[in-house]
Amino acid sequence: MVENFEEQNKLPELKLDARQAQGFLSFFKTLPHDPRAVRFFDRRDYYTAHGENATFIAKTYYHTTTSLRQLGSGSDALSSVSISKNMFETISRDLLLERTDHTLELYEGSGSNWRLVKSGTPGNLSSFEDVLFANNEMQDSPVVVALSPTFRENGCTIGLGYIDLTKRVLGVAEFLDDSHFTNLESALVALGCKECLLPIESGKSSDIRNLHDALSRCGVMLTERKKTEFKARDLEVDLGRLVKGSKEAVRDLVSAFEFAPGALGALLSYAELLADESNYENYTICRYNLDSYMRLDSAAMRALNVLESKTDANKNFSLFGLMNRTCTAGMGKRLLHMWLKQPLLDIKEINSRLDLVQAFVEDTALRQDLRQHLKRISDVERLVHNLEKKRAGLQHIVKLYQSCIRLPYIKSALEGYEGQFSKLIKDRYLDPLELWTDDEHLNKFIALVETSVDLDQLENGEYMISPSYDTTLSALKEEQESLEHQIHNLHKQTANDLDLALDKALKLDKGSQFGHVFRITKKEEPKIRKKLTTQFIVLETRKDGVRFTNTRLKKLGDQYQRKLEEYKSCQKDLVDRVVRTTATFSEVFGSLAGMLSELDVLLSFADLACSCPTPYTRPDIIPSDEGDIVLEGSRHPCVEAQDWVNFIPNDCKLVRGKSWFQIITGPNMGGKSTFIRQVGVNVLMAQVGSFVPCVKASISVRDCIFARVGAGDCQLRGVSTFMQEMLETASILKGATDKSLIIIDELGRGTSTYDGFGLAWAICEHLVEVIKAPTLFATHFHELTALAHESPDHGPHKKQTVGVANYHVSAHIDSSSRKLTMLYKVEPGACDQSFGIHVAEFANFPASVVALAREKAAELEDFSPAAIIPSNAQEEVGSKRKRESDPDEISKGAARAHRFLKEFSDLPLEKMDLKEALQQVKELKDGLQKDALNCQWLQQFF
Repeated sequence: MVENFEEQNKLPELKLDARQAQGFLSFFKTLPHDPRAVRFFDRRDYYTAHGENATFIAKTYYHTTTSLRQLGSGSDALSSVSISKNMFETISRDLLLERTDHTLELYEGSGSNWRLVKSGTPGNLSSFEDVLFANNEMQDSPVVVALSPTFRENGCTIGLGYIDLTKRVLGVAEFLDDSHFTNLESALVALGCKECLLPIESGKSSDIRNLHDALSRCGVMLTERKKTEFKARDLEVDLGRLVKGSKEAVRDLVSAFEFAPGALGALLSYAELLADESNYENYTICRYNLDSYMRLDSAAMRALNVLESKTDANKNFSLFGLMNRTCTAGMGKRLLHMWLKQPLLDIKEINSRLDLVQAFVEDTALRQDLRQHLKRISDVERLVHNLEKKRAGLQHIVKLYQSCIRLPYIKSALEGYEGQFSKLIKDRYLDPLELWTDDEHLNKFIALVETSVDLDQLENGEYMISPSYDTTLSALKEEQESLEHQIHNLHKQTANDLDLALDKALKLDKGSQFGHVFRITKKEEPKIRKKLTTQFIVLETRKDGVRFTNTRLKKLGDQYQRKLEEYKSCQKDLVDRVVRTTATFSEVFGSLAGMLSELDVLLSFADLACSCPTPYTRPDIIPSDEGDIVLEGSRHPCVEAQDWVNFIPNDCKLVRGKSWFQIITGPNMGGKSTFIRQVGVNVLMAQVGSFVPCVKASISVRDCIFARVGAGDCQLRGVSTFMQEMLETASILKGATDKSLIIIDELGRGTSTYDGFGLAWAICEHLVEVIKAPTLFATHFHELTALAHESPDHGPHKKQTVGVANYHVSAHIDSSSRKLTMLYKVEPGACDQSFGIHVAEFANFPASVVALAREKAAELEDFSPAAIIPSNAQEEVGSKRKRESDPDEISKGAARAHRFLKEFSDLPLEKMDLKEALQQVKELKDGLQKDALNCQWLQQFF
């Protein structure tokens, strides 16, 4: 951050005398220790932080400890850092919006008397909204979740409550989950959760560890609360005060759950909703259903680059950055954020969104017209939030007014559309606009603002009530103007008496210290010194001149000041009245905000579809239990948007019974990862309601996208690359159904070749035979391609119904120069050779290393198709690693290996001592070795 270095050079000075410093030190010692809290102390012109917080800020934001100062001396000395107002905003934004590991506290006071005035967490930003969003838009509305987990033998029942403090929504859900918390993870992702409350010690350490891991994968801050807070007592009464609408409906909803009410009860007390009367009857409550949207876990969100990341080189690196062409201030962005986390499952609703996008794609004039009008719309949602929180002033009212007067233009643009979707546009937008803009609703509000606000003053940046709005205000304004006139006349008269040029020599000043005064330059003072001392009162002499007054000016000035105070007080009362009246329109503004942000996002989709060099196309959406996933000429939207890329499109045809399970082989850097990801991204975009980067697309709706793509190490949690890979794969095996889409890249690379291949084979078999979901499996294990050639007589014919097919990304090797050229085309069939050594050559490895690698590879490997495909199976001579096993034997052996792995993973190792654990593992191994006597393929593992 360049800003940080600038700030570092102009740190505010820490101005405390010895007595103030001593008083502050004695107060600071009384603060409870909280490792997560970053505490700021407001010293009017600047802020300070102390102790561990000061060191953290110096290192993290100033990148040096030279900014630290010592407060006090000796053993009592306290590290301190001073922070300017701009830097305070920067740090607050980073702590509450970017990171999820700290809370923020702000204290006001002096000496030893300080009090906490604001506290915020990543899930509860309400008290810091004025700091966080003063100069920038609110991109996402954070959600706080509370969980009440009940662990059982076969899994865990989770009661979940959540609050969206920005939108004033409460929600409850209850569901069964597995040991990897697959369902919980997708709920946290869909809700955009930033903070989670958990009862302290709510289960066994191993269960809780898994739960904590699920939270950290989603980047959620964990806040532990006492178990006693998770109770449903008085919940119905509390909700009766907060929720608008029928009390019976609330009671029925809450009584349908066993554990969720306790979680919601903990949230209400944590967020202190009942302490603020502005919340009463302003909340809505709903039941959150896991099956309402496509489920996405944190691994899929990362693999598909759905949301932006700090490491993105440009905005087009993420799907959100690419699709965010919204025009409204903040509202559209937040809705797009939500839609990308909650792709639809309802075909009717998906098609409804696609119809609207198609209408805007086909009618360029309508699209451009609407986008121009939406640019002038303020963030209505946040303005209403401020209204309801009683934080709104006249400025907010004027912004709402300026948004409302754009509505007739939006309405008239929509009325001009005469295409095939005109009925949908009428039902979805025109009819509600007609209702909201009548004389009982927004026209009434517009009339209120036009009569009450002095709109002429807006050009000067002043927000005032018009004097004509109120008789008292009007009378005060007249009296003020009369006094101003008298003061002006006195100024003229005095200039004549003193024989000085008006405004040039004798000036009339108005200041906070003396009010209205006369001023002359020091050069002019000797000319009138005698009259000054006899007829006037000299107030002060400074470089810029002599200020003086007389009894008449003082009297008029005092009267003017009194009238001004009365006028301001009357203005304030009238502003409060206008704000209160505007708040009665909140419901209409809320509905309007929802409609405008939806229109904004759909126009954004249409703009993206048209503005790409190769336009996007509308996908055909088919029910999940029928149809295939066919993408012709598909591209990766984010990759093709990079300036340096000339993207080569590929077809993907996941056809039931033929190519529902695809094994993709080929060289590194050949485009395997991009290809399998682009399929996931295309499906997600289609179910969000967007056109897709394809020539033609037909998509069978998916309930979930699972992606296991290039796991990184998580050493901070003691999780290796391979362990991370296995954890993510386990969540796929436990959570996927035949209606999911599975994307797996390079599984089993984090361990030895044999182990990795064994695992990859066993996992493929399980996906093919049990889960039967459409799968793209990119791998370097060329032996896996034998799955597609397995004997149809094997087993209960399950593979035939799924259909396993081999594909490869093509590359060309020039026979004379041995130069490798990537073609980036995905073609049917298995890859006929490995390109690892060619890629090493490509990376300029020394020639001697490459030559030795070829020699060793020739000794150990032979990747000829004949060695893999069973119909031409031949015995290989002189190879250390023989492929004499036929596929039937491989399949049986892999099933036995799979059983061994399952039995091993089911061992309750955390409950066993070392001796007992080793004995159990030995028995399992002996059993496997015994069965290997009849299976040549298994024997190679011993």
